[in-house]
Amino acid sequence: MDDVIKIIGIGLISIILIIIVKQYRPEFAIYISLIAGVIILYFALDKISNIINLLKSICEKSGANSSFLEILIKMTGIAFLAEFAVSICKDSGENTIANKVELGSKAIIISMSIPIIYNLLEVILKILPN
Repeated sequence: MDDVIKIIGIGLISIILIIIVKQYRPEFAIYISLIAGVIILYFALDKISNIINLLKSICEKSGANSSFLEILIKMTGIAFLAEFAVSICKDSGENTIANKVELGSKAIIISMSIPIIYNLLEVILKILPN
């Protein structure tokens, strides 16, 4: 609960600072937004690492292929980082670059998912009768 309050507080304080700074030096508003985003991401990393550790322990206990879990974690990380970058691009008024970052990250995620899809199709084909 404390982490949520910290994140909300940082968000609200940064919004107030951005509104004040935009009146006098609008070019500095993006820096405040970027710093606030990094601080919020820092607070979220602790929770994300707990989730990753939980998923790893579940994978070890179930005997599942850990390489697939690593791929899923990387894909999730790419999605989070891409969303962060897209938001920063949109905040600075660069919607075209934001769209390209989003498209590129989606292409990377899809390419990373191919081994999982391939393995899943192999399992399905083994199960189906000839």
